[in-house]
Amino acid sequence: MVIRNELPKTELLKSDFFYNLPEELIAQTPVEPRDSSRLMTLDRKTGELGHHIFRDIENMIKPGDTLVINDSKVIPARLYGRRCDSGSANVEVLLLRQREGDEWECLVRPGKRARVGHRIDFGGVMTGEITGIVEDGCRTIKFDFDRKRFGNVFAAIDEVGVMPLPPYIKERLRDKDRYQTVYARTSGSAAAPTAGLHFTPELMARIEERGAKFVRVMLHVGLGTFRPVGEERVDEHTMHTEFITVTDEAANTINERREAGGRTICVGTTSCRTLESAADEDGVVRAVSGDTGIFIYPGYKFRATDALITNFHLPESTLIMLVSAFADRETILRAYDEAVKEKYRFFSFGDAMFIM
Repeated sequence: MVIRNELPKTELLKSDFFYNLPEELIAQTPVEPRDSSRLMTLDRKTGELGHHIFRDIENMIKPGDTLVINDSKVIPARLYGRRCDSGSANVEVLLLRQREGDEWECLVRPGKRARVGHRIDFGGVMTGEITGIVEDGCRTIKFDFDRKRFGNVFAAIDEVGVMPLPPYIKERLRDKDRYQTVYARTSGSAAAPTAGLHFTPELMARIEERGAKFVRVMLHVGLGTFRPVGEERVDEHTMHTEFITVTDEAANTINERREAGGRTICVGTTSCRTLESAADEDGVVRAVSGDTGIFIYPGYKFRATDALITNFHLPESTLIMLVSAFADRETILRAYDEAVKEKYRFFSFGDAMFIM
């Protein structure tokens, strides 16, 4: 099963989502503590902006609210190896998603030389054989490793892999757990659901003491989330699919609390895309486990999301298109211009927005 939305017709172009960002505002390191990052608030109805510290969000959460969090865990998904038939040929592999068993869908560089049947050695710890070519030029790789030593493929990957920080982060990450939410549970993401990086266990506990509740869903972040938009017309872009799970318990809790008058607040665009994939036309969330290729841009009618916590996203990305659908493109671009003026920190390790 692959969930895709019926795309609204639009004349919007990729360039309609461009904004100027000074390079020095791209956050290179996370702030300490996590909840000391800045927080911009945006009222969708009035367009009013506010400036806060992230921990202040606890005073903006109401009893009965539900915060939907993506508990996918980032794996050290970037692997460096050498071709077995040519030991001098360096190969870089980015794990995107697990298929069956020890076979993964991957991005391989250099891609043109990555042919079916080629074997890659990763530091003598494990090897991989390219077994196929799939959409967007990705490869499937079947990994082989010492099962007595590692037990499973995730343990072997942890031995040789490095955290897949985005290319705009140049600084070395001293603590790999800082590219992980405090509630991460299910291994499988190639990038962090970064809106959740601002939460601490203490902040989450205080929010729940106010009568709100955190509910877990799961989207393994892959190429769909961070693949650049190549087409100039927005509605010609196709989202790469990613695996999602919403349990019966999660769906029932979200539905019951929303019906009782509480807001459903998505923590991050991945939680939002998961929830919108699982919701029917009436906004009722259903249990689901499968692939989603949902693409949200202006013209999309949100079904189950009442508010959104998110970071500041790259120009012309599918993520800024999603928030522009939630709060109106002109309003979002005005808020981003304000964020630049006020020297907010942008992207993965940057500051946050609370769009209500």
